[in-house]
Amino acid sequence: MTPPRKLHIKSYGCQMNVYDAQRMVDTLAPEGFVETADANEADLVILNTCHIREKASEKVFSELGRLRVMKEEAAREGREMKIAVAGCVAQAEGAEITRRASTVDVVVGPQSYHNLPKLLAKARTGAPTIETEFPIQDKFSSLPAPKPAAIRARGISSFVTVQEGCDKFCTFCVVPYTRGMEVSRPVAAIVDDVKRLADNGVREITLIGQNVNAYHGEGASGQAWSLGRLLHHLASVPGIVRLRYSTSHPRDVDDSLIEAHRDIPAVMPFVHLPVQSGSDRILAAMNRKHAAADYIRTIERFRKASPKIAFSSDFIVGFPGETEQDFSDTLALVTQISYAGAYSFKYSPRPGTPAADMQETDTALAVPAAVMDERLARLQGLIDAQQASFNRAAIGQTVEVLFERAAREPGQIVGRTAYLQPAHVMAPADIIGQVLPVTIDSLERYSLKGRLASTHATDTPRAPISIPATEPETFA
Repeated sequence: MTPPRKLHIKSYGCQMNVYDAQRMVDTLAPEGFVETADANEADLVILNTCHIREKASEKVFSELGRLRVMKEEAAREGREMKIAVAGCVAQAEGAEITRRASTVDVVVGPQSYHNLPKLLAKARTGAPTIETEFPIQDKFSSLPAPKPAAIRARGISSFVTVQEGCDKFCTFCVVPYTRGMEVSRPVAAIVDDVKRLADNGVREITLIGQNVNAYHGEGASGQAWSLGRLLHHLASVPGIVRLRYSTSHPRDVDDSLIEAHRDIPAVMPFVHLPVQSGSDRILAAMNRKHAAADYIRTIERFRKASPKIAFSSDFIVGFPGETEQDFSDTLALVTQISYAGAYSFKYSPRPGTPAADMQETDTALAVPAAVMDERLARLQGLIDAQQASFNRAAIGQTVEVLFERAAREPGQIVGRTAYLQPAHVMAPADIIGQVLPVTIDSLERYSLKGRLASTHATDTPRAPISIPATEPETFA
């Protein structure tokens, strides 16, 4: 019998890449590949890349330098190691990757990884193989379903891609160029995925997309469904007790999504809604297509429908031309909304984007690095204080926790609240997969510690934490 080949995938960046990595594993399983955590023993190493973070390409080439050494060592041992670069850097850089790193065998964009078996077979001829076109066929219809054992091994929470790409063309963003325009999967395909996951022990689904609330997939009658309607339907799938979605654009929050938060207990009261800046001048330069007041009104619509709802966001500090007043507008927005947590970054140009061209054309627009550092520290300090306040608000309350796995401490089980706060209790392992009430006794950094308030599971989450209007929640 031929021994299995070993596959190591290193993913960078977003939730979509986590999902894509799992689907690559599923795609390569029929080819005899099994995962390994050790790149040194792998027969195939895939770098699943992200182009959002600063110096993404340089980090990939640095990693490829380390992999070249591993590949040479494997050859000396008489073993062949293949290297593939997938994801958004692959899409953006294309042939430049194989030009600069001759040890790379396959370069494949995020819309073509279902073709990995074919590409690897072609690479065995010795020539590097590159596929970065946007294919006509739907990749999801070509992907094999994950095996039940693989689903169970991944735990009780799972991502499901419902939408890819973006049509917004924010001036700082490469997504329309690396992931393409907005495409939504058919309702039936998503329902099949969710049912399969639920049948194999998954209890929480996070619907993901670059602009997930722009979802407009085709229903059985041929009519386009909104994300809100999809959530209503998925809430009826037996076994699914929690539904989440990410990432949303403020312009695409419609009434059906607001109503889903009002009417569906399984839809968690936690929304990641990126704003990027609180300055209308900067928002216009970013081509965000909304003003700060529009964003605040959207937050108010959510809160009216679901008073216990909490928010996280994304912020860019030091966008070209940002003044101290622009930054003060951002701090004012954060203070007014009171976030549960946020991702904040210093602006870094992405080649080919309008913002990069803008800064290159007028170097006076560039915000000095020291100024960006200082602004980022102030913003993160404010958000961290809000997050800590939200965490402290849970102490003494009884909250619903979906238990996920054994914790590091013997006898301890960890799960997450409706707001994604990690919560630890001393309990038997058979509570994994159940939603149980936990009385919170203390807080250690970002983690809650408590005790089971009941030994009985609930089929749906109970009322979320009672939070003062001025105190937001926490991030994991």
